[in-house]
Amino acid sequence: MKQPRIPKGVFLFSVGLLATWLVTGCDAGGEPTPAPSGDAAQAPKGPAKKVEVGKNVFLEVQGERRLVRVNAYVCLRKGQLEQLLTRKRTKEHEAVLAADVDARLIHAALTLARAEPGKPVQFVPKFVPPSGSTIKVSLEYVDPQTKKTVKVPANKWIRNLKSKKHLETDWVFAGSVLIDDPLDKTKKPFYAANDGDIICLSNFDTAMLDLPVSSSRENNDLVFEADTDRIPPVETPVQVILEPIAKMKK
Repeated sequence: MKQPRIPKGVFLFSVGLLATWLVTGCDAGGEPTPAPSGDAAQAPKGPAKKVEVGKNVFLEVQGERRLVRVNAYVCLRKGQLEQLLTRKRTKEHEAVLAADVDARLIHAALTLARAEPGKPVQFVPKFVPPSGSTIKVSLEYVDPQTKKTVKVPANKWIRNLKSKKHLETDWVFAGSVLIDDPLDKTKKPFYAANDGDIICLSNFDTAMLDLPVSSSRENNDLVFEADTDRIPPVETPVQVILEPIAKMKK
């Protein structure tokens, strides 16, 4: 396995589209996108600009603030978890959210949002936690009862199995890995997070986003579960918001 680079075609497409959009100051439809409501008092001034990087993946810029939005949906509300977000038709039985996406595009969008990929977890010869830019994950959806848009920290949907306390750790951009096809060297390397390990709660050496702490993936030692009462019904559309957190200057 090797550390991934953004696929050339994806990178050139994304950068070219972003450059055009930054010059025009418009979203993909040609019109300025209104500034978000809710915590607008803390948001940068000026309209937010959003561009589609790929299917269900968007880059949004507002002043110096950059974030990535991924269109997903609730696929599980109860039970032990290994992922927060997985890819559609992969690991829905152990994730709260699923999305019909190519994980490479999320990776590309995060780099355009100025996040830096680090390294996935290492297990041998000793445990080394995953590294990379810190990513704050939020979830936005329409409450089925009030019909109002709700935005919550993703941590509030996840709790410790034993203590019942909510997850207190942000994710890091580990960046997953590329795997060559041993039977056909002419094939493009496979981006391992596309097997489902997009935003993980258990440590995986294929994770794109992972927790920077030890978190077992063994069934008998799983750490986290879904906080069912806080999660809307299955199939509820949810926008996953990924915001890189800049390091504090010393």
